[in-house]
Amino acid sequence: MFRLVFPRKCTLCQQLLSSQETDLCHSCRDNTENFTKTKRKIPFVAHWTALWYYKENVRKSIQRFKFGRRRHYAQVYGRLLAMKLSGTSAEDVDLISWVPVSLLRKLKRGYDQSELLCRAIGRELGVPVTAVLKKIRHTPSQSGLRDAAQRRANITGAYRVMDPKALTGKRILLIDDVITTGATASECARVLLTAGVKEVELAAVAAASNHKK
Repeated sequence: MFRLVFPRKCTLCQQLLSSQETDLCHSCRDNTENFTKTKRKIPFVAHWTALWYYKENVRKSIQRFKFGRRRHYAQVYGRLLAMKLSGTSAEDVDLISWVPVSLLRKLKRGYDQSELLCRAIGRELGVPVTAVLKKIRHTPSQSGLRDAAQRRANITGAYRVMDPKALTGKRILLIDDVITTGATASECARVLLTAGVKEVELAAVAAASNHKK
């Protein structure tokens, strides 16, 4: 009865799923462009990856996740991203954490989407999940800033490490929803390394498509 009232839909395109489909329809599984290995470096980040490129149905899906209260998308993204990370150096980290939103933004949305995603990945990989960063200054949305220098300036000094002593010598996998210029992740990694973290790896649901190379 539940499925008749709330039929299962593809997380990306929102088409109804058949009984043989799980989370994504066959079309989206086959045709969505997967993120491939990139030579582009993000300062202070040892390695980074993503599931898909941030465009078309992927972009719309993440926007529903962030702004449309589709909290359950975190489980889908988490399972798929954990599968991609399985067997890589990211699986051997000491803990997993996330790029936090400000308290104001969390109160407005009702949740921190990257935290939900991070906890889903942690369950799948069996790696401890710990909050390590706090956003101490509310900043304008990075998406509204096109210039890389503006993005860096906007985010500088916005994050603080919560318990530096507990992180000394640790390898951390940092989770975010979208990587565009990488300015936010870079700033988070910088403050973590300054606090004594040994290495920061990064993973996201999607990365901007203009950063393929």
